[in-house]
Amino acid sequence: MSENADMSSSYAAAGVDIEAGDRAVELFAPHAKRASRPEVRGGLGGFAGLFALGKYREPLLAAGSDGVGTKLAVAQAMNKHDTIGIDLVAMCVDDLVVCGAEPLFLQDYIAVGKVVPEHVAEIVAGIAEGCVQAGCALLGGETAEHPGVMEPSHYDVSATAVGVVEADSVLGPERVRAGDIVIGMKSSGLHSNGYSLARHVLLEKAGLPLDGYMEELGRTLGEELLEPTKIYALDCLALASECETHTFCHVTGGGLAGNLSRVIPEGLTADISRATWTPSQIFRTIAALGKVPQSEMEKTFNMGVGMIAVIAPQDRDRALAMLTARHIEAWELGTIRKAENNDTNRVNMIGEHPGY
Repeated sequence: MSENADMSSSYAAAGVDIEAGDRAVELFAPHAKRASRPEVRGGLGGFAGLFALGKYREPLLAAGSDGVGTKLAVAQAMNKHDTIGIDLVAMCVDDLVVCGAEPLFLQDYIAVGKVVPEHVAEIVAGIAEGCVQAGCALLGGETAEHPGVMEPSHYDVSATAVGVVEADSVLGPERVRAGDIVIGMKSSGLHSNGYSLARHVLLEKAGLPLDGYMEELGRTLGEELLEPTKIYALDCLALASECETHTFCHVTGGGLAGNLSRVIPEGLTADISRATWTPSQIFRTIAALGKVPQSEMEKTFNMGVGMIAVIAPQDRDRALAMLTARHIEAWELGTIRKAENNDTNRVNMIGEHPGY
């Protein structure tokens, strides 16, 4: 029995465009090929990626998965998709480096309401650029079309990064000692955390347009909010190879104190001086327009510190010089000491930010 063509069902009629997906792959393949390493075996397009581990003595694999949260809403509202992939890589690889792991490869997952090949290619171009900045390979990924579940113009991204660290080189709280120096590395802005609060204050409460120029920021609000997350992985690995580094701390959701406390062992306290830096203007703008208390700002945003290194005191000057030479703005945030009986927090925030 034949069916009327107008009444027949198909995957395309249901909203999934296989040809558009193939076209997206064709467009992003040159970008993905940029992000490789000598250990990669085979090419793109297989069902699984292969990566050799031959040069490591006693390798421990480290893996981390993440996304970029509601920063995606800003990218979609501005129809600008070429930087969100950098954020995605940063959120994954800079978690790996906290334990001293070198990022090896990353695999992404992109869910879209409707495949627009050019948009998918822009997203993957950003992911590839992030991998290049992190020194890791883009080993593959998946693009899934979800008609009827997501709006056609909407998408979400996530990724898993895998790294390796020698068993005797793992960094962490157990290495931290009283007298250690805490070094902060400047963030490039909001990075990829706190966007629900930022959007509520700036877009909903203050009613600011994304394309509106803001004198205090020196650019449009949208450009500020889409500033890519700084990737510190290679800088941290260089620091660990040259200085006695005990641990790192990736400052993401939960803020500086919330994340740093995760790498401070019981019996020790980190004294962090706010007087050592002034948060960049975007944080001050959010706090002022939203009347957001300092405590809320500090547990939501990175407040200008994207990565922290805890190092032995004798390597303080060398570490700061190394980071400066690598074009990382870094400074001494504070020190580690033995906790006193009345210490209830592993991180003690002291003083006020100048000019905040």
